[in-house]
Amino acid sequence: MKQTLILCMLVASAIGLKAQETLRLARQDAEALFLQNNLLLISEKLHIERQKAEVIQAKLWPNPEFSLNEINLWKNSTVEPSPPFFGNIGQNQQIAFEINQLILTAGKRKKLIALEQVDVSKAEQYFEELLRGLKLELRNNLTELLYVQQLVKVYENLSQNISKLTSAYANQLDKGYISKSESIRLKAEELEINKEILELNHQSNEIQKQLKLLLRLDPITTLEIINEGVGTNVKSHPPILLEQMFERAKESRPDYKYALLEEEYSHKLLVYEKAQRIPDLKFGMNYDRNGSTMLNFVGVGVSMDLPFFNRNQGGIKKAQISIENAKIHKKQTLLSIENEVFLTYKSLQQALDFLRHVDANYEVELDDLLKKQTKNFTSRNVSMLEYFDFMHAYLNNKKIILEARRDVEHRAEELNYSIGRDL
Repeated sequence: MKQTLILCMLVASAIGLKAQETLRLARQDAEALFLQNNLLLISEKLHIERQKAEVIQAKLWPNPEFSLNEINLWKNSTVEPSPPFFGNIGQNQQIAFEINQLILTAGKRKKLIALEQVDVSKAEQYFEELLRGLKLELRNNLTELLYVQQLVKVYENLSQNISKLTSAYANQLDKGYISKSESIRLKAEELEINKEILELNHQSNEIQKQLKLLLRLDPITTLEIINEGVGTNVKSHPPILLEQMFERAKESRPDYKYALLEEEYSHKLLVYEKAQRIPDLKFGMNYDRNGSTMLNFVGVGVSMDLPFFNRNQGGIKKAQISIENAKIHKKQTLLSIENEVFLTYKSLQQALDFLRHVDANYEVELDDLLKKQTKNFTSRNVSMLEYFDFMHAYLNNKKIILEARRDVEHRAEELNYSIGRDL
């Protein structure tokens, strides 16, 4: 039974591995997939449609009100005789009905529509803000995944070299040409490199989990980001005047547009609240049969509140305070944006300056030198200590180059995020 269970587990594992697919994506393809599939964006689009429905509702007139009353289901000796409605129905019977229509005064309906339309614009800017944040998260995760994948390749290259050396040293150890300590030292180095690869794969899995959520991909899919020269083209980031970036941020940032809409909404709300001081009118028409000196009485009337006590003083005061609060929030938002743009621009320039110090051919020279050092070590022209010292220096320099490119990409995306558009 136990053997059967183990066999079933192995078969299921093999089927699962076979079902896995590797999806190779360029950054532009990933963004297109993100815009199409992301569930948070789809949900927020529905919120915009819901807010547009509020505008439709605000445009509707109040329904007329109908009431039917004063129907006598029986009669007594004091009833005054009256003819039936038709046939023998309704003889000596009283009935009354009334129709009323509420009329909104002072343009309240138009003012409410204007408020709801501003809410639609606010919902659209909130969507843009959500999109801006998710896009930054997506791009940073793509950059991180590409960095990890490239670093894994560096370690795998070293692991292959060490594995060949370990096999060669094992043969020489059997023949007694080298000491056992040298062979163990080589295996220990191979073990450390493989452990680093394992840690990087764990890191890659965590990043891929976030990307699959953003892109709404099947969990069993393995992502591989195509290297498009990320962070290598330093000239693709020309300097821009800070004043120009400040202006672009004011034109593009959804949070600043949202702050402007908050101020606009507060002004429109004040107008609407002031309109509430004027009472609405209710026009009515009623019919009364056998209830007055007339057999069939038809009358019209109008009713309204008398604004003696409540003239919406609290609502008006609240709207006035909202205007002042919106102005302060707008100034604070603008100050925050300018500081954010300046900081991200300065950070990008520093990252670019560091990357410019790396010679374009330096990485190729490192790879060539590793091959030569490995060949010299195999020929025993360099000692194991010298070879390992170079290998560690090689690894550190590879990391520095990859991290510099990653840092430039992150800083560039942060600048795009702070401005609100791609430069």
